[in-house]
Amino acid sequence: MSASKLQHTISSGAILFISIFVAWISFTQQPADAFLFPRLISIFFVSLATWNFARAVTGMAKVGEGLKLSVFRNMVPGLVVMLIYTFFAAKTLGFYLASTITFFIMYKLYDPAPLMSSKATARQFAVTIIFMTIIYGLFAVLLKVQTPRGIWF
Repeated sequence: MSASKLQHTISSGAILFISIFVAWISFTQQPADAFLFPRLISIFFVSLATWNFARAVTGMAKVGEGLKLSVFRNMVPGLVVMLIYTFFAAKTLGFYLASTITFFIMYKLYDPAPLMSSKATARQFAVTIIFMTIIYGLFAVLLKVQTPRGIWF
């Protein structure tokens, strides 16, 4: 087995395991009504993860050359931000405030515009507000999904 195929098989297997775990959590938590939307989404993601894993194992996936160390180094700041968001910010600050801050930081980190450009910062802030308004409308108003409540929201 080539290194890139092995890398794809391991990563797709890990994603499959995580998606099954999230689906299991969504089906075992109470109140059941609060987990209807997460159940639907988790079933969809388990299906996609299973399909991706099967393609990796059978060699049907065109996996390329794998993940290089330089690319991984570029991903590390985003991974750190997402870990802070997942394990601290969403529960402490609340879903919408933490998501707004996280989205803005990720946009700032990965936008090719200069970090200190006031024009780029204004654009990033505007896009963040528009995106989070859409997310709020979709989750809170349309789907009525319960999200983590924090100290402000």
